[in-house]
Amino acid sequence: MRVTSSVLAVAIATVTALTGMACGRPSNSGVYVALGDSYSAGVGTQLSNGDVCQRSPASFPALWASGHAGTEFTSVACTGATATDVISKQIGALVPAPTLVSVTAGGDDAGFSDVMTTCVLQGTEGCQAAVEKAEIFISQSLPARLADLYSAIRAAAPAAKVVVLGYPRLFELAESCASAPSRDSRVALNRGADALDEATAEAAGRAGFTFVDVRERFAGHGICATDAPWIQGIANPLSNSFHPLAAGYAQGYLPALDGAVG
Repeated sequence: MRVTSSVLAVAIATVTALTGMACGRPSNSGVYVALGDSYSAGVGTQLSNGDVCQRSPASFPALWASGHAGTEFTSVACTGATATDVISKQIGALVPAPTLVSVTAGGDDAGFSDVMTTCVLQGTEGCQAAVEKAEIFISQSLPARLADLYSAIRAAAPAAKVVVLGYPRLFELAESCASAPSRDSRVALNRGADALDEATAEAAGRAGFTFVDVRERFAGHGICATDAPWIQGIANPLSNSFHPLAAGYAQGYLPALDGAVG
């Protein structure tokens, strides 16, 4: 039987349309799911809106999705989420299988909130002790937790590009800085951030994921910066404290993710 070019074109178009319908979305659309803790949720950019997870439209995942037309975007990131929480409460969002996954995790496992509270309220000696305790956890226990998390992500999204983002150093080291811990405390806290990022980078590398280091992007923009900082100190509500401001997500994290995704 002779098949004309017009008939063939109609057949191809029909198959393409049916394939898109079967998948439930256009065949050329990307599906992006953001997992993780408060740094992925976007805490620090707004007053409480009643959302227990404090997800913000100014978060870097939301900004990235809004800048990429046609992206199907879901964020299940939640303030306070540990690596175990991401596995038990967020991995289910990776259905249908996404094309892109981003995640920040590890800070809450290492006791970020408790360490910061200690450093604000208990002076330099208490702060240094709290950071040292967190560093022991980071070196001895965190790698296994991150390995379990990354394995769960890969099992749920075998074809996705997975981008693991680190954390910035929170502080600049000016000799004096109003309403901030002492300089020695800030040095210790920045050292703790370095330990956390290095452990996260190693675990991400072993999993075959892309690790994005944001420390250099935030350099000069931490708390106590002489110019406009991208991270806020003690804030109202308190949950916003020691998190990026909108500028930190938009000018620090967003271009970092964009560069990793390409």
